[in-house]
Amino acid sequence: MSHKRATKRKAFIAAGGVAALGAAALILPNAMASQTESNQAAPKTLAASDASDLASQLREALGEAFAGAYYNSSEQQLIIQVIDGIEIDGDDNNVIIQAQEAGAKVQEVENSWSELKAGAATLKEKASIPGTAWAIDPRTNKLQVTADSTVTGENWDTIESTVKSLGSGMAEIKKSAGTFKTFLEGGDAIFGGGARCSAGFNVVNAQGAPAFLTAGHCGVAEAEWSEEEGGAPIGTVDAATATFPGDGDFALVNYNDPATQAASTVDLGNGETVDINAAGEATVGLQVFRMGSTTGLADGQVTGLDATVNYPEGTVTGLIQTNVCAEPGDSGGSLFTQDGQAIGLTSGGSGDCTVGGETFFQPVTTALAAVGATLGDGGAGAGEEAAGGAGDEAAAAGAGGEAGAGEEAAAAGAGEEAAAAGAGDEAGAAGAGGEAAAAGAGGEAGAGEEAAAAGAGEEAAAAGAGEEAGAEHEQGVVEH
Repeated sequence: MSHKRATKRKAFIAAGGVAALGAAALILPNAMASQTESNQAAPKTLAASDASDLASQLREALGEAFAGAYYNSSEQQLIIQVIDGIEIDGDDNNVIIQAQEAGAKVQEVENSWSELKAGAATLKEKASIPGTAWAIDPRTNKLQVTADSTVTGENWDTIESTVKSLGSGMAEIKKSAGTFKTFLEGGDAIFGGGARCSAGFNVVNAQGAPAFLTAGHCGVAEAEWSEEEGGAPIGTVDAATATFPGDGDFALVNYNDPATQAASTVDLGNGETVDINAAGEATVGLQVFRMGSTTGLADGQVTGLDATVNYPEGTVTGLIQTNVCAEPGDSGGSLFTQDGQAIGLTSGGSGDCTVGGETFFQPVTTALAAVGATLGDGGAGAGEEAAGGAGDEAAAAGAGGEAGAGEEAAAAGAGEEAAAAGAGDEAGAAGAGGEAAAAGAGGEAGAGEEAAAAGAGEEAAAAGAGEEAGAEHEQGVVEH
């Protein structure tokens, strides 16, 4: 594979005109320690990543009292829900006090998280009809059930009756104008036979070699993937990890060349990148960005967790639901936050980037655990051995501090030239110009002069967008 150095600019995410989150409020290490001060402190402003970390801690500490959590991005506040009847003001409820002292707003609701999960299990048992989906929405404290345009007649009646059987206040049902489908299509970006998908995040596999994550339905469709249509394969699917349908939608693709440079970045087109620092958990209300090979950069919010989607190919569980648009060919693409947390891999949904719709993502944390891979500090740049022969100057891909950024973009197996993942010298960002637009947004949205790249290195390589770019669609593959 030929490599070309491409200059990268550090930029600030402004896709879709979304205002940036404010300065991060640190969650202190002892935030969950016993507190003796008053629990009436006003909620604190928290950065999205800090709110997600705190929500995970509180979910475990609250146990059966936990009823969900979501992030109010406009107020920069974390809302923690507990089941109705918990005594919030009493000193005997230490965890509630600790939650408030740590900065969360606590409110009472009727349905516990476990009750909502039980309701989802009932829906799966009695209403796993193609064209339906459901997810837990902590903001409404209900299951949000969606049926696409193919669900009619007896199937619609089944969905309605099952929702009613859960009891009042447990679930809501709505119709979607589109059709639920996976976003796989013949075309460009990463190619397998006649299929096109998008690479998600570069990782280091359990053997310390470079690899990348993509959608499972891409991994089960084709065993080998190329950077150009009809080109020589650059990666081979680890068949044992390819999961679809079932408990997720993810696959690990091992680079055929163990010396492949695999920087932990996402390419936004036009020479801009975002450094990926760690894997993060989704929280409802979290502002997220998606990059894909068809539609480029798009943004939105997480709207549901533990989503189940009944695709025509089968049922997939454990997904993240969002209102971020996507289209065929975006499958496997990166879902990430402004501050460089890897959140998900594009699975499927309904609609497109003109009319919008519901879109579902495989959580990155679940995929990493299942395939035994790592990213960030524990990944590609964890040392010379893990880096596959990297020299003394190779930095940790996506690691904190200076790792993965600077004058020379670092990578697993890094040398002096950082290579473009899923793209060679001639691979093109389709339609890429001076103002590459975010899919589904106006002309100013997306990765242009003001588009995002939180912490990208100046010399990091363009994934799918070289200086001689020129394909039909913007390339959304990440750098490697």
